[in-house]
Amino acid sequence: MTLKMIQTKDAPAAIGPYSQAVQAGNWLFVSGQIGLSPETGEMVSEDFDHQARQVLENLKQILAAAGFELSDVVSVDVFLTDMGRFSSFNAIYAKVFSTHKPARALVEVSALPRAALVEIKCVACRPG
Repeated sequence: MTLKMIQTKDAPAAIGPYSQAVQAGNWLFVSGQIGLSPETGEMVSEDFDHQARQVLENLKQILAAAGFELSDVVSVDVFLTDMGRFSSFNAIYAKVFSTHKPARALVEVSALPRAALVEIKCVACRPG
């Protein structure tokens, strides 16, 4: 099986030694995304809701760069620095994944890169 590294300027560049995503056949493994602006590489805001929306947009752009859609996502892992934001996150997430409901894990962590408040990674599969 051939592995293809996915890179797009429509999402923030990796801030470490990894790819934005790796495609393995019909599968796409998207690296954890935080609320960085693709244009500046800086955090979009200190506001949780703004960061969460940006993270989901970054994921969407990486999926698109590989020819995938949100409806191809089968699994999502979410990392929050404050479980008190669970309800707020769910409201934002539900707007993005309105009818399509991938499997999901959500955990609280003590810290994230660049003092982010939320990080999300996902796995997608395209019928083939």
